[in-house]
Amino acid sequence: MAEHLSKNLLFLIFFIAAHANDAATQPAKHCLTKCGHVSIPFPFGTTTDCSLDTNFLINCTNNVPYLLPLSNDTALVLLSISLVDSDLRVSSPVASDCYSIDDQGKISNIQTDQFLFSGNFSISWTRNTFTAIGCNTLGVVVAFTLEDPRRYPATCFSYCEKLEHASNGFCTGSGCCRISIPRAAEGRLLTLIGYYFENNDFNNSQVRDFNPCSYAFLVEEGGYEFQTTHLKKLESTEFPVVLDWSIGDQTCIEAMKNPSSFACKAENSTCHDSDKRPGYVCKCPSGFQGNPYLLHGCQQDIDECAGPNDCFHEAKCENTPGSYNCLCPEGFEGDGKNNGTRCNSPKSSYRTNNTLIYSLCLGISIGILALVVASFYVHWKVNKRKLIKLKEQYFQQNGGFLLQEHISKHRNSSQIAKVFTIEELRKATNNFDACKILGQGGQGTVYKGVLSDNKTVAIKKSKISSPSQINKDFINELVVLSQINHRNVVKLLGCCLETEIPLLVYEFIPNGTVFEHLHGHGTFLRLTWKTRLRIAAETAGALAYLHLDTCIPIIHRDVKTSNILLDHDLTAKVSDFGASRIVPQDKIELATLVQGTCGYLDPETFLTSQLTDKSDVYSFGVVLAELFTGRKALSFDMPDAEKNLAMFFVTSMEENRLLDIVDKSIINEAKVEHVYEFAKIAKQCLSSKGEERPTMKVVAMELEGLRAEEKHIWCREKEEFPSEETEILLKASPSISNNLEEEYFMLLDRI
Repeated sequence: MAEHLSKNLLFLIFFIAAHANDAATQPAKHCLTKCGHVSIPFPFGTTTDCSLDTNFLINCTNNVPYLLPLSNDTALVLLSISLVDSDLRVSSPVASDCYSIDDQGKISNIQTDQFLFSGNFSISWTRNTFTAIGCNTLGVVVAFTLEDPRRYPATCFSYCEKLEHASNGFCTGSGCCRISIPRAAEGRLLTLIGYYFENNDFNNSQVRDFNPCSYAFLVEEGGYEFQTTHLKKLESTEFPVVLDWSIGDQTCIEAMKNPSSFACKAENSTCHDSDKRPGYVCKCPSGFQGNPYLLHGCQQDIDECAGPNDCFHEAKCENTPGSYNCLCPEGFEGDGKNNGTRCNSPKSSYRTNNTLIYSLCLGISIGILALVVASFYVHWKVNKRKLIKLKEQYFQQNGGFLLQEHISKHRNSSQIAKVFTIEELRKATNNFDACKILGQGGQGTVYKGVLSDNKTVAIKKSKISSPSQINKDFINELVVLSQINHRNVVKLLGCCLETEIPLLVYEFIPNGTVFEHLHGHGTFLRLTWKTRLRIAAETAGALAYLHLDTCIPIIHRDVKTSNILLDHDLTAKVSDFGASRIVPQDKIELATLVQGTCGYLDPETFLTSQLTDKSDVYSFGVVLAELFTGRKALSFDMPDAEKNLAMFFVTSMEENRLLDIVDKSIINEAKVEHVYEFAKIAKQCLSSKGEERPTMKVVAMELEGLRAEEKHIWCREKEEFPSEETEILLKASPSISNNLEEEYFMLLDRI
């Protein structure tokens, strides 16, 4: 009893202390509640005696409200304040970088925006995006916190050579790019860089007429739609940005220890730790509305009967403080709610004898019938349960839970793959008839199938060596492919997890592989120089897309001619992502087990086990050498000096014997300077040091340039490639041979 009285006394002391200081933390009666058309609810105010503290001061000038950052001379126009969502919207300017008239596109006049807000505000990393506009623009947003001086940058690159390359409503890298902002965004720094390649003849002067400036800005999600006219002028525009706010930096439990400064003043208000930033926020309880930061601020009851409610159509809605009741009509019983017992007629208090007899007979009959049905049901249920458990076992064995984990981690990915039943795929492949096998590889067997809608597909049945093998290879390939949407990448249509062996369903590519066309016999078409150049450009574009344009960079790890499929028009399609790796956004290289195909494997990765996007560049260089020479990557029936194509190709270039190794079937179809240019690209890709290799983006652009010259699409004057210059370039090329590569090939010979 004494303990109970002691607790009540402590509560009374706390209550008196809390209310003794309420008047000091409440706004004065003369305070403005609106500035222009914008409501200014407490804890915000236009003067120090009208706001909770100076962090929540709003500058109201000429009926226009402004939010003042800690740094930056420019105040931000306040658009709205929300007590329910604990956020506010401001109007943010655009950072710009304009090029001078005669400097050939060099960087000048860079304008950046930097806003550092107080500890009660932070830029919402979930409701804003970072956007850059321009034809050769690198937009950089750098976020930092008040406690941590380290910078957290994020970038996006926007590129276009003609106005026609950009499209209204699309912000995917052509004239406009968009990315999420870093989470640590209590402050904000926007930096804009006019960036151009020195090796691809790009000059900013060629786009200055329709894009004289580059722009970068933050904008509320859904608050901006790209228009090509924005390339011309955008620097005077402002966009809405969402800021999250909270009270202080303490949790609710910590803040309630000091009643005088605790901000939740309404009697029935509740305190919640902010899930967006440090500090806490106050809310009115369910059924009430108002301002929880004011005394008696949550006493405005919500009339649930005035709007949609759960009352049954025959029941009458009665509003109560904070809730409502549903009253059934007289003579009916129940709670009157649709999701409850509704309103029902009362049960009869009597039954006739005939009714009792009828009910008894009916009950016995139903009982006997129920026993018979139950026996069959139990038997069916047991078998069904066994089947369900078996499917659950296969689902877990095939990495189903790992797939769910990947989906939760990569919520921005487009998960559109269809889940097929095993019955559908058995019917499509005639129960996986051996006659339907298209090919077999290191990752599994591929069958040709025809679905019920007469669509031809390729069905891949993965090989099993262990459960971890399934989880790693199968789920990795599924997650990678579900994020890819490119015309030169094989499209994933769906998957099946109901069998012991996991299955993937792809679009069917009917014309074989590049390897078969280069080295096969019989019905395979001969690849002309023009076709080989197009295949190389398309494959390079697909790999550049995987490295740069997907939401998370992807390294293929097994680029080779047998993994490049050809359709009816001989269009290249990159396939087989069983060995691919997703690269975390904060890493540029990964430590990994060596995986790939001999002859295509990057020597640097082989020796260091460090995987980068330059590993794919090396493998692609071997593919270029194959297309150029018509030889296989590894030929064990050749002399020792010619067994490894990559090594033989580089040696031949250094010895100026390029025309001796070029495929004789294409030598008369291409110009000599184009042949040398193609070979130079291949040699750059085959550099033994990853840092000396170009990126796939650069390789793709150079190959597209060669294609354009072949078609005479680009109308630019270019002198003929002098034979003397050719010899000088070839002789001046640095030797690729070094201790690193020699060690790699010595180890390769021992395999």
